[in-house]
Amino acid sequence: MDRSRKILLTTSHNPTPRIRTLCKDLARVIPSIVHVNRGKMSRNLVAEKAIGHNLDCVAIVDRWHGNPDKIEFFRIDKSGLVPVPPILYIADIRLQREFTIKNPKTNCFVAILKQFDSSMAIVDSLSKILHIPVLSEKEAAGNYLVAMQISCYATHRIQMTFILLPQKVEIGPRISLRRISWELPNES
Repeated sequence: MDRSRKILLTTSHNPTPRIRTLCKDLARVIPSIVHVNRGKMSRNLVAEKAIGHNLDCVAIVDRWHGNPDKIEFFRIDKSGLVPVPPILYIADIRLQREFTIKNPKTNCFVAILKQFDSSMAIVDSLSKILHIPVLSEKEAAGNYLVAMQISCYATHRIQMTFILLPQKVEIGPRISLRRISWELPNES
């Protein structure tokens, strides 16, 4: 897995404090993420910013009625940002500050834990997009301090969270998804 490749993470226009904190939390636990405040940048300027930082991918956290609504991924092309599936539609989030361990020092490598239900396509997609290896708990505990755990529940909701290894203490952020879309919207 190439750890030198990076992804730019930003928000839609006019983000709420909760969305900005989610982006900071994700940048704290995923070393391949470079968080940039968007301000008034258009998508073309976001692409230029990513190219200027030698980044190959962009993730944008969008909002709906003030809450985090979705995370969209894009690759950078000569024409600008090109959407890449999946689109993650957010049901709920829990920020790092809402967990027992406050502001964990997690600027380290992260792995996605391979679990019995992790044959989901989302695991492979996020591993590829975020440049995070998928490992068993035993493999991860030897080389990584933080693991991303992706689980599917009886309600058919997928939850992503981050835990400290080997203690298995959840440090967040935790993102519950209401759905995942593998089809990209038509741009007219």
